[in-house]
Amino acid sequence: MKRAYYLFNPGRLRRKDHTLLFEAQPEGVEPPRPRYVPVAGISALYLLGSVDANSALFNFLGQQRIPVHFFDYYHHYTGSFSPREYLLAGDLLIKQARAYDAAPQRLRIARAIVEGASFNLLKNLRYYHSRGKPLVEQVGQLEQLRAGLEAPRNIPELMGLEGNCRQLYYDCFGHIVEGYAWEGRRKRPPGNELNALMSFGNALCYTLCLDAIYNSQLNPTISYLHEPGVRRYSLALDMAEVFKPILVDRLLFRLCNRRELRPQHFDWVDGACFLSEAGRKVFVQNWETRLQQTIAHRQLKRPVSYRHLVRLECYKLAKYLLGMEPEYTAFRAWW
Repeated sequence: MKRAYYLFNPGRLRRKDHTLLFEAQPEGVEPPRPRYVPVAGISALYLLGSVDANSALFNFLGQQRIPVHFFDYYHHYTGSFSPREYLLAGDLLIKQARAYDAAPQRLRIARAIVEGASFNLLKNLRYYHSRGKPLVEQVGQLEQLRAGLEAPRNIPELMGLEGNCRQLYYDCFGHIVEGYAWEGRRKRPPGNELNALMSFGNALCYTLCLDAIYNSQLNPTISYLHEPGVRRYSLALDMAEVFKPILVDRLLFRLCNRRELRPQHFDWVDGACFLSEAGRKVFVQNWETRLQQTIAHRQLKRPVSYRHLVRLECYKLAKYLLGMEPEYTAFRAWW
């Protein structure tokens, strides 16, 4: 089974015959042992440290269809190397663009995304309310907001409603998470530990969705809820809205409430909070474990991993755009 590999330490990554060789930067008298990584087992590479490479490596990665995702010093996602598209589908590209240009159809797709995303937010709140957290009022308010999903007549109005749902959801973090202060969402830079976790987790979810789109026939630059823009894969933002509550937030709540992440797993720089190297490793290890877990899929009648759920969502959208499905309904957690 293929899996993602994460490089935290500075060093050099290069091709060695038909595999990858990572040589970590020496820190003491004893040079670190080189590490070989067979390309057959790699789904994607995540570079979270300062890594040197050359064009021969990227040519090799392109041939093996392995994407590379880059993060800066503060663990912000900065960009990706994507191999040449090999799943080309001109018919789907045309229909994907036409769906964006047709305002009613774009609104239907965007509304489905918000409906699925807000349902998954509500699912999380109901879960913690059932376990004694004082969230009865917030659950009712979110249900009322969801009841008005048919009211928006355009994308800005729908984005406004989605923002209200998410703000209400964020206001509940102080009740759900134990041992950490919460003063609201602050992205750049993260203002506390929970914001640091959310920023890092959301970036991983974005790249996960980007990989799933890459392995489908969809174009990642044509989106429906978020406006397509320069230098960003906005369809990955759309898909991430649906899966962040299930993958990122549930993991964040568990790691904090079970004390698997502690104050020593965070660094403070000029009033901003970031995960330390040890903290990133804890999060990534649990993230990959989560993605490999399986659930019994209701329609497919077989176990499906969380990673594959994201790819199935892309296939579902593609089938709708091609006219193979009468409507698109975003993923809703049933557990």
